[in-house]
Amino acid sequence: MNEPPTPDSTAQSIPEAEIEELLQALRRKEGNWVGWGKACLRLQKAGYNPQAVFEATGFEPIQQNQIIVGSQVYASIVSEEAPPTVLAHFERIGSDSLYELRILTHTERAAAAEFLLEKKLDSVAAKDLARAMKDFSRLYAPPEGFEKHPGDAAAYQCWKAAQQKADLQERSRLIAKGLQLAHSPTARQKIEQLLTDFTVTTSRSAPRLPIYRQESAEELPRILPVVGKLPLTEADLKAVPIVEETEPFRLVKFSGTGAWVPLPGWQVLMHAEDPIALLSDGEEFPALGNQPGDVLLVVNRAQREWNPNSYFIVANSTGHIQVQWFETEPDIALLGQLILIVRPKKILDESLTSDLWQIEE
Repeated sequence: MNEPPTPDSTAQSIPEAEIEELLQALRRKEGNWVGWGKACLRLQKAGYNPQAVFEATGFEPIQQNQIIVGSQVYASIVSEEAPPTVLAHFERIGSDSLYELRILTHTERAAAAEFLLEKKLDSVAAKDLARAMKDFSRLYAPPEGFEKHPGDAAAYQCWKAAQQKADLQERSRLIAKGLQLAHSPTARQKIEQLLTDFTVTTSRSAPRLPIYRQESAEELPRILPVVGKLPLTEADLKAVPIVEETEPFRLVKFSGTGAWVPLPGWQVLMHAEDPIALLSDGEEFPALGNQPGDVLLVVNRAQREWNPNSYFIVANSTGHIQVQWFETEPDIALLGQLILIVRPKKILDESLTSDLWQIEE
């Protein structure tokens, strides 16, 4: 007798009796494939990897994936109240066909399953049908003569492909296939017109998608709320909400009015819990060389513990905030730690920006 598989450390707690019951049902192939798919999914969610389930039951990992996804598709056509004959058929066989319908919506799955049974189509045809329906659903409106139906969606793909074929044999094959799959009389008429119209329509290939993967942390900027330009009050500082980012693109949501500034994903910013930005004149900081122009002050409001190696912002006697360094721990409230001063990009000669060839040289 096969030994029960060992679950991963992150496994959900499931009674041993239930685990053995699931494994036995799979070993003996009790019930139907829909139940097997649910059993495999239950075991995987409990932390049993596909290889371990295979060794204990004989269901190969690729087969597990097919029946798990297929059973989920079956559940969706049940929820869409597909005809009893369709449900009865796919409950016995057809996991491979239902697996191909995973890319469709629940409503589309039910319609596609009914069409597959009606036309007695196999899993290869199911894959083509699912792609045709998906492409058809992306159109702004159904093309002239074709209705929103699985048969017309598949027939439209045949009609479009046939127009692009100069080879008469291949063209005839696509026309015949389209006529077999077409649902509406108007779709049949559109395809039949190709029997006498031998015009070849060349198609333009779709351009490559402009895909780019962000590789380094600095390529994902950190968005900071800008409080304003000094002089500012403590109330101005507190009025800025805490920013919550949503991964994986650090999406920031906000309501109302406000200013925001993007900065590279530098480590000092990524480690800051509650960073905000303030604008200030560079002349206020002698260490910057009294250079004119604005600088961006980044303050971490969450860091309010004094240390002698940092600058902090505090409220002065008039209620306005300012940047200060304290040699010893002060007896006033610290409003945040200054973690970064950002200067704008330096352009040696702004007139050069109008002549790109000069910059390139």
